Amino acid sequence: MAAICADPPANVAALRHLLAERFTAEPLGTGLLTGYFEPEIAGNPTATDAFPTPLRGRPVDLVEVDLGRFLPELAGRRTAGRVVAGRLEPYPDRAAIQAGALAGLAPDLAYVDPVEAFILQIQGSGRVRFADGSVLRLGYAGQNGHRYVPIGRVLVAEGAMSLADVTMQAIRAWMGAADPAASARLMNANPSYVFFRPLDLPAELGPIGTLGVPLTPMRSLAVDRTQVPLGLPVWIEGIDPLTGATFRRLTLAQDTGGAIRGAARGDLFTGWGAAAEDRAGRMRDPARFWVLRPRS
Repeated sequence: MAAICADPPANVAALRHLLAERFTAEPLGTGLLTGYFEPEIAGNPTATDAFPTPLRGRPVDLVEVDLGRFLPELAGRRTAGRVVAGRLEPYPDRAAIQAGALAGLAPDLAYVDPVEAFILQIQGSGRVRFADGSVLRLGYAGQNGHRYVPIGRVLVAEGAMSLADVTMQAIRAWMGAADPAASARLMNANPSYVFFRPLDLPAELGPIGTLGVPLTPMRSLAVDRTQVPLGLPVWIEGIDPLTGATFRRLTLAQDTGGAIRGAARGDLFTGWGAAAEDRAGRMRDPARFWVLRPRS
């Protein structure tokens, strides 16, 4: 794939010929395609009434473990914890962290609205705009090792909305209308917590994915890397959430996500800004997947 990127074909027909010549399309089946984006939110360097919730850097005591080193069948899976008396213990969950479990252990990079902080953690990266016009780019720096729980499913289980109505926009509206205690309870139902690091990136480039390169809108795909190796092309046939029309798209497996499990499962990076958020928030439809594996 690196050779193709270094010397790209002159047109679409040439690219198709090259891919057919060098790759074999392996069907992965029909599964779920969702979308994610890079939020742009307002914030402040210090805590205020409008921006009370910190976006935290990586804690000094966080230890991440590659489970594949111990069990080959878990290659690509990771967990996290802290060492206590010589043993790896579970790291605090979201509720404990919000209650102050990381005092003095993790730097506060910026302060934002609590709901916006939660959404930015789900997306894994973001842009925080301060009152003076400066922008802080934040990228993924680690996770507390707890399993990601979609809060949309929690709302469905509680009868607050139907599964068909679950979108990011609907969840945001629910939390905006709920009292702060109910909103906090819902967010704490997801014990997963993400930490960030500042990024020095031009505004026209996307955030850094797991593969270590900037993500490209509508071309970068988050996959389960135990099923789909990072760096390979993935062909998708899905549904455009804005038009309802079928779309076919060649993507690259460049990222991972806590909710992405299984071979026929993908999360498409839609970009940054309001339009990208709208598309990502509504993208939750069946899709067919093929991974393009090198012939050699």
